[in-house]
Amino acid sequence: MSILVYVEQAAGKIKKTSLEAVSYAFALAQKTGEGSVVAIALGTIDSQELAAVGESGAAKVLHASDERLNAGVIQAHASAVAQAFQAVGTSTLILAKSSLGDAVAARLAIKLDAGLVSNVVELPRLESGFVVKRSIYTGKAFADTTITTSKKILAIKKNAVDQKVDGAKAQVEEFAVVLAAADFASKITATERATGEVLLPEADIVVSGGRGMKGPENWGMIEDLAQTLGAATGCSKPVSDIGWRPHHEHVGQTGVKVAPTLYIAVGISGAIQHLAGVNSSKCIVVINKDPEAPFFKAADYGIVGDAFEIVPQLTAALKAAQ
Repeated sequence: MSILVYVEQAAGKIKKTSLEAVSYAFALAQKTGEGSVVAIALGTIDSQELAAVGESGAAKVLHASDERLNAGVIQAHASAVAQAFQAVGTSTLILAKSSLGDAVAARLAIKLDAGLVSNVVELPRLESGFVVKRSIYTGKAFADTTITTSKKILAIKKNAVDQKVDGAKAQVEEFAVVLAAADFASKITATERATGEVLLPEADIVVSGGRGMKGPENWGMIEDLAQTLGAATGCSKPVSDIGWRPHHEHVGQTGVKVAPTLYIAVGISGAIQHLAGVNSSKCIVVINKDPEAPFFKAADYGIVGDAFEIVPQLTAALKAAQ
């Protein structure tokens, strides 16, 4: 029996978080002996992009190419994935935790009569049932949840697993879905996307600045470091509130929650609301002239000093190393 993975796309590209979900499914299949991994992709996507999903562990990709699925209408996506679930004959669905994924997973749990666990951070323990470890309280703690239903849905937290990259190309098959008018009862009238070379929610590296930057005129220093690292830029809530940076760059509990491999905080004190939005980062580097800044307690590496001296030197050293 195969494991099904619902993969998301943006502008025809499969999201990295979905590829991580495919890798998780591959590891789960190896652990349980459930066979191969099948992915379901929706909307307009190039066949080569779909075949590349195999590098992360999928043996096959089912492609429902209906253009109406490009918009990400939740009910339509839930119906399409439910049909793939039945067609594959699986009992396990894996997907990435995201704004779209959360909404689709909730509907699928009802449609399929399946147990749902979100924010999953590890492979399940199978010694006494199906026990899943998940992140709770914005990453401050973990909980073990036992799924007792025969059908299971797991939403994987970003960066919780390493993405597999050494698999073979996947077999791509067209998958015809039957969508009713009710699946499009809701309509997306407009979508506003953050602009930039690297978008914050998907970034593997994030460079953020706080009030220690002293003003918006100094943000070129943050942008230069981010560009050198191929990173996205973020900021603390006070910075966006006073208009130094756009609100879509606000990182924190009430802004964008990120889980990059590397998070660099420049001139940010580390209020608990900000920490709640970044504490899933694999490595946190803090640059602050105040040695008592709370952020240092959460940092993997800390530099005490003037950001206006340290950041340009760091950027210059990175450019020289490249």
